[in-house]
Amino acid sequence: MNDKVIVKVSVPEINEAYDILLPINKKIGTIVTLLIKSIREISNNSLPNLNYCKLYNSDTLQVYDWNLLVYNTDIRNGTKLILFSR
Repeated sequence: MNDKVIVKVSVPEINEAYDILLPINKKIGTIVTLLIKSIREISNNSLPNLNYCKLYNSDTLQVYDWNLLVYNTDIRNGTKLILFSR
């Protein structure tokens, strides 16, 4: 399983956090889109319709560029991320 990392994604809008496997060969923009869809489904549509979200590292508060591959970021196993709509 060297092509995926497990991370914790916090979603402040619904006050929840999820452990999620992310493929390292996908762009952050694709990951964010998939996260929104997945979390909306998992939370029984508790997540409001979000037009645009940013993915942050909760330790460094770094915002990830949508065009970067996960592999080319500091996202590794155990990284804590925040999916935020502002």
